[in-house]
Amino acid sequence: MTGWHVKQPLQQELEMLVKADRIEGMALSEIVAISEEAARLRSAGHDVLALSTGEPDFPTPPHICDAAHKAMLAGQTRYTPTAGTAALRSAIAEQAGVEAANLIVSTGAKQVLANIFLATLNPGDEVIVPAPYWTSYSDIVALSGGKTVILPCRAEAGFKMTPGQLEAAITPRTRWLLLNSPSNPSGAVYTAEELAALGEVLARHPHVWIASDEIYDLICYVPFTSFRAACPDLAARTVVINGVSKAHAMTGWRIGWGIAPAELVRAMIAVQGQITSGACSVAQAAALEAVTGDQTHITERKAAFRARRDLVVAALNAIPGIACPVPDGAFYVFPSCEGVLGLRTPDGRLLETDADFCAYVLSATGLAMVPGRAFGLPGHLRLSYAYARADLEDGCARLNRAVNALTSNQRTAS
Repeated sequence: MTGWHVKQPLQQELEMLVKADRIEGMALSEIVAISEEAARLRSAGHDVLALSTGEPDFPTPPHICDAAHKAMLAGQTRYTPTAGTAALRSAIAEQAGVEAANLIVSTGAKQVLANIFLATLNPGDEVIVPAPYWTSYSDIVALSGGKTVILPCRAEAGFKMTPGQLEAAITPRTRWLLLNSPSNPSGAVYTAEELAALGEVLARHPHVWIASDEIYDLICYVPFTSFRAACPDLAARTVVINGVSKAHAMTGWRIGWGIAPAELVRAMIAVQGQITSGACSVAQAAALEAVTGDQTHITERKAAFRARRDLVVAALNAIPGIACPVPDGAFYVFPSCEGVLGLRTPDGRLLETDADFCAYVLSATGLAMVPGRAFGLPGHLRLSYAYARADLEDGCARLNRAVNALTSNQRTAS
């Protein structure tokens, strides 16, 4: 079995075309590249287990699917308003305590982020992003002409940015702070007090807006506080990004939304109107049921995710050289693998980076994970526990076998 390879930057594949500067250095997401390589190896007959994708293994709840079916039968299969259907916008706005004019529905939370930055960034404008961060953040900013300013946040700080870090990073070119709580990939959750402390810094810099990605808010094992709730005085320059993909197991339905000041929503609608227009009508009908209908599945599935988290954290911390903090939300762990770097594989290869280690584990045991470098913080790896318990037990056993097969550099050389 060969190791995975990240796809080369897109411009190398477009040599016969006229290339735009905006895609310079842009590549396929490393998460997608690893998942596709795992699928390729599996289709070729290899025993591959991928714990690399953040997608719940649960099905979309039946009452949500029923709502989509009824919408189709009722003829709700035509173009929708660019900003979203009136029913869905009103329902989300009511729950958030805002007006419908403060809300846009998009084809997934990723499009909300693209709308925000395409509508607001000029070349050279800066977006502060705490690391580790979701891999698409930096590329979306770059595609929009901006510059990502990465702030590394270490495990000993809970993978969370401090007010001092934020203050030091703000410049006259800073336009946005992009937060993600609960975090992908670390599972870190900012407390109300921590958000308020960041808000005190931002209050001194009125040119900086806040984009708060809260897509995992319903998969949280500690009390969750939205940035808007923690810093109400900053609501006039805050955007909250959310959607139905994660908590409702609706990744393929592609519905996300942004809650923002009305003037920004209008600008985002203008962008969206020239790229995709309104989101899928049937998917919006399903999302309406997801946010207004029976919520029993949220409680049940969150309990299942928590049990899986505890299983994985315990198993990883029992592996020599792996150190795994307990995440407070989402369905990922982000353990350090620095304890195995510098060791050698059974065939004598030196493991120098987290990417080397993940490639070795895939090659040796068929377990696919994502190296921390993809999230802006090398020396770690991301493993998703949004999978069946049996798969998680199998994955941790594979990782343990791979680590136990490593030898020290000195022992190999003697």
